[in-house]
Amino acid sequence: MEIKELTRAEEQLMQILWQLKKGFVKNVMAELPEPLPAYNTVSTIIRILEAKGFVSYVAHGKSHEYFPLISKEAYQSFATDKLMNGYFDNSVQHMFSYFVKKEKIDLKEADEIMKLIEKLKNK
Repeated sequence: MEIKELTRAEEQLMQILWQLKKGFVKNVMAELPEPLPAYNTVSTIIRILEAKGFVSYVAHGKSHEYFPLISKEAYQSFATDKLMNGYFDNSVQHMFSYFVKKEKIDLKEADEIMKLIEKLKNK
């Protein structure tokens, strides 16, 4: 199945569903920051996620308990590949250099990343 890109609102709700593992709209709403959107807004976005193949549900009478069909790791891989291919010519070096230049990575983090790369190369 092809993974589709999520809007920011859809991704925010998916992050909550990945954390909860399953839940009703009211459970998802309980995890949202203030000011809370309308119940119908959250319900509509979850139904869009269902149409996109990201979630399914178990019916409990008239209410639905939603659960993810796509893992957070699968979407993370999709989003990372899209970022790498679209903005960094599929080069980790270009991406790393960008974050260092934009001061998104400090020297301690850069050192830890380099140690991780060395560790992975030696496997």
